[in-house]
Amino acid sequence: MFTRRLALNCSLALLAATSLPGCAAPEAGPATPSRTLKPYASEAELAEALERWRGQAARQQAERRAQPSMAMQSAPAPMAAPAAPAAPAAMAKSAEGAATAADSAAAESITNVQTAGVDEGGIVKRAGDHLVILRRGRLFTVRVGGDTLQPAATLDAFAPQADPRGAWYDELLVSGNTVVVVGYSYARGGTEIGLFELGEGGTLAYRATYHLRSFDYYSARNYASRLIGRKLVFYSPTLLQPWGPPPAQMMPGVRRWHGPSTPPEFERILPATRIYRTDDEFDPGQPLALHTVTACELGAGALRCESTAVLGPAGRVFYVSQGSVYVWTTTGARRPPPAAPGAVPAAARAQSAVFRIPLDGAAPSGLKTAGVPVDQMSFLEDGRGHLNVLLQEAGMGEAMWGSERAGGGRMALLRVPLAAFGDGRGSAQREHYRMLPALAGWGLQNRFIGDWLLWGAGGGARRAVPPVAEMNSGAPMPPPQQPAAWALQFADPGSLPHALDPGHAVERIEAMGSHAVLVGNAGADLHFSAVRLGRGAATLAGQHVQPGARQGETRTHGFFFRPTAAEEGLLGLPVLGGGGRRTGGVYAGGQGSAAVMFLRQRALAFQPLGELAARAVTQDDACRASCVDWYGNARPLFLGERVFALLGYELVEGRLDGRGGSERIDERRRVSFAPTLAARDGRYSPFN
Repeated sequence: MFTRRLALNCSLALLAATSLPGCAAPEAGPATPSRTLKPYASEAELAEALERWRGQAARQQAERRAQPSMAMQSAPAPMAAPAAPAAPAAMAKSAEGAATAADSAAAESITNVQTAGVDEGGIVKRAGDHLVILRRGRLFTVRVGGDTLQPAATLDAFAPQADPRGAWYDELLVSGNTVVVVGYSYARGGTEIGLFELGEGGTLAYRATYHLRSFDYYSARNYASRLIGRKLVFYSPTLLQPWGPPPAQMMPGVRRWHGPSTPPEFERILPATRIYRTDDEFDPGQPLALHTVTACELGAGALRCESTAVLGPAGRVFYVSQGSVYVWTTTGARRPPPAAPGAVPAAARAQSAVFRIPLDGAAPSGLKTAGVPVDQMSFLEDGRGHLNVLLQEAGMGEAMWGSERAGGGRMALLRVPLAAFGDGRGSAQREHYRMLPALAGWGLQNRFIGDWLLWGAGGGARRAVPPVAEMNSGAPMPPPQQPAAWALQFADPGSLPHALDPGHAVERIEAMGSHAVLVGNAGADLHFSAVRLGRGAATLAGQHVQPGARQGETRTHGFFFRPTAAEEGLLGLPVLGGGGRRTGGVYAGGQGSAAVMFLRQRALAFQPLGELAARAVTQDDACRASCVDWYGNARPLFLGERVFALLGYELVEGRLDGRGGSERIDERRRVSFAPTLAARDGRYSPFN
């Protein structure tokens, strides 16, 4: 049975470490490459290229079978078969009005997004006087306008008469009165897009469901969907295997769901003339992927979608700016030939490239690179015409829990002009890379904030990575302790990295206006450390310690900071006490969440305001789909001067009382929107 756990295991076996050059980049291509990648000229040309690759892979496999000893050394791990209908009850996601961007100037965002004007699929959005919430396969609306707090409506997050088993409904976006639910269906053929109508009183009505043929998009850190204006943007990979089904059967397509009886065929939306590649030959020992960006226009009529793809290695990390989607691809590392006696063994090498796919339909461009980004937060397209990317020497991409398991090694900053992107034959040059202090440990965190790049280690042994020559000398070298985090003014070539050692692990890096906060545990206590980011200096400032606590959620959307004045603001974060447990960013202590804690920040000093806590949830919600909160279930929410905590099926409103050092948040009221089973018709009500 094909599940996300199987996909994760296969990807971990295939995507190995890459290697950064010591301070150099891959050799340059032509001095004057063309400005964009070239597509395949026809379906016949694409089919011929893929069949040639499949034939080479078959011959290579036959040679390995004839030489068992060699096969043991170099045969790649077998790839999983494409997702097929499976016993739905056994499916598990084991890897794990917000208005339009044009309207967002008037509507206050409640989502902690990476790029201004680019909304990300989440679990709760604001739509005028209502909050729209996605949880455990259902949509809910709660009226919050006019100083009210009242459940309004609920509806299944999938099509009427559809069997939701084998599907995961992950992400929510709202554009005007259109509610978009994004999920992945193993049973019905890929990425699922549900469209719903939001009425004036918070009512919900089903409109349509579409399927995009794709492989699973899940990432424990990134989000598959974005909303820019009324344009819905998806990144989705399609894995092509030399020994799998013919590639023509795997091409991205779209279909509208009309019911379970006569499902229509997929209409292909990615012609060969919209599939691009570089001059690199396909490695018959490596899988390929169609890294597909699909843009759909939201409107009252049928959903209109167009796709563009780059054909390349399977390893990937992607990032969305206001005008482009960047996809970083990486091959699996190939073991080098055995070294001569006495020689230093060569490191496993891999090849990387970054592609820029414009959202206006223009042709993509690309650049050969080295290394692997940690996650989407490793990227910034800045206002100076550069792409900035923090790189690790080793990594597996961001699929499933790839970012959490990143391999480490040396680190570098790639800062390259957008003008250097071309037809993919050119390479980032020596002057585009800058070696940086590396960090050991797991769960590397990174973020661009203003003119600064910050990176820190999530946990594990805090030891410096010694130079390669020293590692190969054979002499015992106990590495020294190292700082937990670093900060760099990335655009200034003369700036030096600033060491930051707050005395705790760095499990989250977030912006507080033009400054930053580092969050992480030291023993049983959760620490918040402010970082002042000034001209030429990054220094630690105030700190708050929450005894006996840790983060309840690790996704970026779990945190929110709302400025209230210059150098002042409120922040909130879900937390767990000693009894809760978290797995891969998911609270696994039951249907509820623990609490959301709030801090006041003034001049980078913290004042604790208290918590809004959940109550125990014991009732059966008759969940039929998405019965694990892989995207979390708790959020701090700031609506004007009002403060809320979304906690599972509860929405709790707080009241700020007192002033100065005596200020604190107390519970004002709460409401449960948990569904209950109606005895007569099996429908659900938001009222207890």
